Parts: sequence; structure tokens; C-alpha cells
Amino acid sequence: MPENQPPKTPDNGEERGVATKTRPKTKKPSLYRVLMMNDDYTPMEFVVQVLVSIFNKTAEEATQIMLSVHQSGIGVCGIYTYEIAETKVTQVMDLAKRAQHPLQCTMEKA
Repeated sequence: MPENQPPKTPDNGEERGVATKTRPKTKKPSLYRVLMMNDDYTPMEFVVQVLVSIFNKTAEEATQIMLSVHQSGIGVCGIYTYEIAETKVTQVMDLAKRAQHPLQCTMEKA
């Protein structure tokens, strides 16, 4: 091998680097408040039962939320991702309909 030439290596004349794949940044999902509206017909005990069974509230928490709904006309049952909030609203409405109560539940962006 002549002395004035560098030894042959695999990267002579070639650019080498690490191929990187950029990942899109994941953003946190939007949250939604599940709201229960007051009416003059649905029994308070039923509302407490719904809050315990669907929203996994303790009897004490459920009673506080029920009283808030009763006194101010609306109450927050919980804050969830869209799909979970939507499911809980549907469960409340189905349960109320089966029990023949006019209880209303909805969701709004938190």
C-alpha cells in the first residue's frame, strides 16, 4: 500500500449518521365534566344510588353531590376523558329511563 494514501475504511467518502425517526408529540386527551341536572321528580335516594353505582362515589360523596344538584340545579359527577364521560352519561340516562325517572345528565368540556 502506498504511504501517501490513507488506508481504505468503509466510511471513506461516505457520510455516516444515525437515522432518527421523529415521533409526533402526544398530547393529553381533553377532559369532560359529567353534569347531573336537578328535577322535581327524581328521588334523592335514586340520585345517590346512581352516583355510587356509576361514578364509584362513596355514600357520603354521593350525598354531597346530590345536595349540590338539588340546591344549585346542577352538579359535577366527575371529570373524565371523552369516551368515559360519554359512557357514564349513557349509563345514567339508561338507568333513569328504566326506573322511569326524568333525571338528566350531560357532559361539557372541562
